[in-house]
Amino acid sequence: MHAIGLDVGGTSVRAGVVDERGSLLDTARAGTPSDEDALEDAISAVIDELRNRHDEVAAVGLSVAGFVANDRRTVMFAPHLAWRAAPVAERIAKRVGLPVTLEHDANAAALAEHRFGAARGTRVAALIAIGTGIGAGLLLDGEIYRGAHGVAPELGHLTVVPGGRACPCGKYGCWERYCSGTALAATAVELLARHPGVSTVLAREFSRDPGAITGRRVAGAARDGDPIAQRAVAELAKWLGEGLALVADVFDPEIMVIAGGVSESATLFLDEAREHYAGALTGARHRPLARIRTAHLGDDAAIVGAAALAASARESGGARRKV
Repeated sequence: MHAIGLDVGGTSVRAGVVDERGSLLDTARAGTPSDEDALEDAISAVIDELRNRHDEVAAVGLSVAGFVANDRRTVMFAPHLAWRAAPVAERIAKRVGLPVTLEHDANAAALAEHRFGAARGTRVAALIAIGTGIGAGLLLDGEIYRGAHGVAPELGHLTVVPGGRACPCGKYGCWERYCSGTALAATAVELLARHPGVSTVLAREFSRDPGAITGRRVAGAARDGDPIAQRAVAELAKWLGEGLALVADVFDPEIMVIAGGVSESATLFLDEAREHYAGALTGARHRPLARIRTAHLGDDAAIVGAAALAASARESGGARRKV
């Protein structure tokens, strides 16, 4: 049996047909409309596009960057999508005629890495998806931990700097304000403001167009040896290590998988982050250190995980019906 997994993000809806081994067989995508009905039209369209090419598809999984209720039927809140307390699974199922399962995107990615990727065979695994912000998923004995109301674990909003940078969540000093693509750009801009006379490629680009300083651009400049960019990356490495130590102090995972767009530049910062982590972890010299690895499935992890969850839900539902 094959399933379709979707990663519904703020800018695009990406979908794929996934087999039982976690292999991505085919893909489709569409832009993300801002209107609720139009968004569901776009989701249905990419599902239909893939079903037209793969008639063996039997279930659909949607991964969403937002709060998903524990029944995995309702999107309670998604900051970059139109849904608010919306019965999304039921609506999409009616449109496409297939069973639909919902999941938080980081949870779906964590499950995919546990079944098919970097966290395979582990009992306790955390996934930290670092992109514009930080998403996170936690697996305990191979099962996704969602918390009492389906919103755990919001690790990106742990406070690491009391009274620090303002976060869109309404708090100050959140981990993702110091460890994300957005944070990397913000740190570079702060460093440039502190050193107005410095002459580097990044400084010249900033003087021409401040909006050109993005996390991706800072990472590229660091690879090219720009000293301001390298200092910004070093700051990100420090905060990644500090945050991972907090995660390990609470959950004691065997492995922490670094995913998301920023992980593509992991060679710039991951070794240094491991050093900071080992230095900040409580009792580090007297306990095993969690392995820290980058994701194996890359940007496809949420798609693969959503499809796997949908397939499992359909199989268990079928088993109940037979009984």
